[in-house]
Amino acid sequence: MPTAPVAPASLTGRLRTATSESVGGLPSAFWWLWTSTLVNRLGGFVVTFLALYLTVDRGYSASFAGLVASLFGLGGAIAALVGGVLTDRIGRRPTLLVAQSLTALSTTALGFADGRLMIAAVAFLVGLSSNASRPAVSAMIADVVPAADRVRAFSLNYWAINIGFGVSAAVAGLIAAHGYLTLFIADAATTLLCAFVVFVKVPESRPTASGQAPGAPGQAAATGSAVSLGTVFRDRRFMALVGLTFLVALVFQQGSTTLAVSMGKSGLSTEQYGLVIALNGLLIVLLQIPVTRLLQGRDRGVLLLAAALLIGWGFGLTAFAGSSALIYAGSVAVWTLGEIIQAPTSMGLVAELSPTHARGRYQGVYSLSWSAASFLGPAAGGLLLDHAGHRTLWYGCAVVGTVAAVGYLVLGRRADAARQPAPVPVSA
Repeated sequence: MPTAPVAPASLTGRLRTATSESVGGLPSAFWWLWTSTLVNRLGGFVVTFLALYLTVDRGYSASFAGLVASLFGLGGAIAALVGGVLTDRIGRRPTLLVAQSLTALSTTALGFADGRLMIAAVAFLVGLSSNASRPAVSAMIADVVPAADRVRAFSLNYWAINIGFGVSAAVAGLIAAHGYLTLFIADAATTLLCAFVVFVKVPESRPTASGQAPGAPGQAAATGSAVSLGTVFRDRRFMALVGLTFLVALVFQQGSTTLAVSMGKSGLSTEQYGLVIALNGLLIVLLQIPVTRLLQGRDRGVLLLAAALLIGWGFGLTAFAGSSALIYAGSVAVWTLGEIIQAPTSMGLVAELSPTHARGRYQGVYSLSWSAASFLGPAAGGLLLDHAGHRTLWYGCAVVGTVAAVGYLVLGRRADAARQPAPVPVSA
């Protein structure tokens, strides 16, 4: 008797399966951490609009705005190392709570700061406090999520960051048109709310002496002496990844500093910049999960190479934008695709390369690449924009992105060669 043909799965069934594969099976501690990240980023107004606040509202030059952003990055660079060490020594949760509380205080102070020296000093403190929490968040995700699901978890966390970023960028542009102080106060309030969620719902996950995070799956801790920052800096493969990430981050930093100034000089409004930069968050919200699923299992070296090219040349397209908000939006779409690929791929690789008992330090040094770029990128971009013109700035971004892509190609080939088994000698 012939069997009846099997009906294809319904659209609802396929969607249910895709949703389960994308967000299912992750521990509750991760989802509370995800929620705290979302809350924090929904109010993340200040960094996005700091350059416009200084140049348009306060009347300072692009060079000074770049200097302030660089001091913010310098604070972040110091915080990356200090936060990484504290994450391993006193725990993830205490580091998060202290960093977020200090961030709320310093962000409020920045809204009331007056004068070049005071603004620069407080911006440094905001960078110092806000970036101290990054190693703790990344280490906690690596602690509580099994290795097979970490790229997916980092992708989901990045998704939360950009849901909040997209909403805050669009809303902040409208609020800023009526006064910037509200942005600073709202940013501080959401940071405190984020700290409250962590305090109430997120348990400590620092691995015990046996290498196991309390109440969470984790790999065994490496044996031997404790890992110091010096040990991390001597890890050549890891530091090569950090160096290449720094180059990509140098380019990426132009999106939150010199891009705003360039659009302002082209006659575009605060609202137009807010909508254009919000496209970055919107595309990540729409594409992060499906792109991550599509690229799952692909060679990470190739993915990072493609990401560097998309980011570098995406910013390079800005050279042709002129006063067209549409072309600016197109360039944002290109480098956003590179960001979607780069962020979870590199974070998953960092977690893999990090010993269990030294995740905070490794994550801190990795965060240093972004913080150092936050320090150097805005100042270099501001100087190029003021003294060499916007085309030189954006062509330079394309060149740096290409150099990073070549570096990823070389690093990937060396890693592949290292994994090859040694040849077996043949006796005569």
